[in-house]
Amino acid sequence: MPLARVTTFAIDGIESRRVTVEVDIRLGLPAFNVVGLGDKAVRESRERVRAAVHNSGFDFPQKRITANLAPAYLRKVGPGFDLAIAIGVLAASGQVPPEALERWAVFGELSLGGELRPCGGTLAVAEGVARHGIEGLVVPRARGAEAGLVEGLQVAAASSLSETAELLRGADAPSPPEPVDCAAVEQDPLPDLRDVRGHGDVIGGLIIAAAGGHNLLLSGPPGTGKTMLARRLPSILPPLAHEEALEVTRIHSVAGLSPTSGLVSARPFRAPHHTISAPGLVGGGSSPMPGEVSLAHHGVLFLDELSEFNRAALEALRQPLEDGRVVVVRGQRSAIFPTRFMLVAATNPCVCGYLGERRCRCTEADLARHRRRLSGPLLDRVDLLLHVCRPSAEALAGGGEAMTSAQAREQVLRARERQVARGCLNAHLPVAWLRRVAALDAAGRRMLTRSYEDGRVSARGHDRVLRVARTVADLAGRDADAAQDVALALGFRQDETRTEEEKAA
Repeated sequence: MPLARVTTFAIDGIESRRVTVEVDIRLGLPAFNVVGLGDKAVRESRERVRAAVHNSGFDFPQKRITANLAPAYLRKVGPGFDLAIAIGVLAASGQVPPEALERWAVFGELSLGGELRPCGGTLAVAEGVARHGIEGLVVPRARGAEAGLVEGLQVAAASSLSETAELLRGADAPSPPEPVDCAAVEQDPLPDLRDVRGHGDVIGGLIIAAAGGHNLLLSGPPGTGKTMLARRLPSILPPLAHEEALEVTRIHSVAGLSPTSGLVSARPFRAPHHTISAPGLVGGGSSPMPGEVSLAHHGVLFLDELSEFNRAALEALRQPLEDGRVVVVRGQRSAIFPTRFMLVAATNPCVCGYLGERRCRCTEADLARHRRRLSGPLLDRVDLLLHVCRPSAEALAGGGEAMTSAQAREQVLRARERQVARGCLNAHLPVAWLRRVAALDAAGRRMLTRSYEDGRVSARGHDRVLRVARTVADLAGRDADAAQDVALALGFRQDETRTEEEKAA
């Protein structure tokens, strides 16, 4: 049979698209061409496939070979098509039965010796195979556990091209390693809140942010514990639900970061350096790939030294923060990446960090440049602004009992249970739901109305105050928001402009 068809999948954003590899062999001068809008890695597959076929003990046809990756309009990226092209060559030359290809899809990179190497996006490919009703999928053994996360799909975790060929000839499918459940994975212990001293008010704000999924900005002099506090936030967050873990695993797999255990078991905590570019932060590239905001999906994105980040990169955060997704458009196609994360940022109040103290030497021009780095529209999307002061010497010496992460996590879990019963976290509540859920009393309504009319909060800020107040009420176990909840939410958002009525409440 001079023509064979093999099913594989291409990664498009974080989804997979079905690709049919058609291999035609006919008489003519020996040649091997790969067509179908492939990138350089796909074009180089000719040499990998040729060597892998020879070194696996098969005959490579000395004829004119054409491999077409259809549909031709879809851009093909990466080495994951190697196995499909090689199997197509073997099927078209009669070395494996072509009829066996109807029930199997294949995905993987080949070494020159014929071994299978893992490729990013295996989980997305496995989900695509199940979605198209294909019976089984052959993947490299190192990604067998990841593909096995898809229920109802037969996964063959092969280690080489020859083992794949034996499977197609009727041998038993090599079983993949069992996927490891989130709860069963041993994790390195996370930094604990018990290490923090002298920041009781800030820890209270941290708990509110974790309970409602709110964005948080920590501001204060250098060395006061901003980074220390931010890095302990994951320790008070609840574990990933199974559906959340699958979403995170799919994104990390496409980015080449998936674990060998198969399932990402911990909430992501991403802390990119301030030299990162806008595409690196929100995603992009000639073949769009997820950026840090997507890698932090269902987790925390920590931006330390916020004022040092490139202005273009920070402004690019505005859409992901508002919409929970980012749309990357390249040419005639677009890719959508989810970005439902908690933003936690830390910054100094001025260039030297000691604004308001005698040792501050910043000029007005220095302060103006520092403030211009942090635009109003970006800060308006931050729910809690917390000032981190220097702890007292007694607190640093360890006086008093410190709250542990386990104790804080219990509060967070109870508040989140109330929110999940309503449908979603408070930070993600649609405006229509928010109006029904946030039942303010008369005093709280007057307080919020006056803050809005005085120009201290925007229309967006008005809704964000309502969300934070609802979280404060959830932590207290109340069904209605009281005046003190609104006062606390306003205080966390704009501490320096609190009115006497708000402070008294």
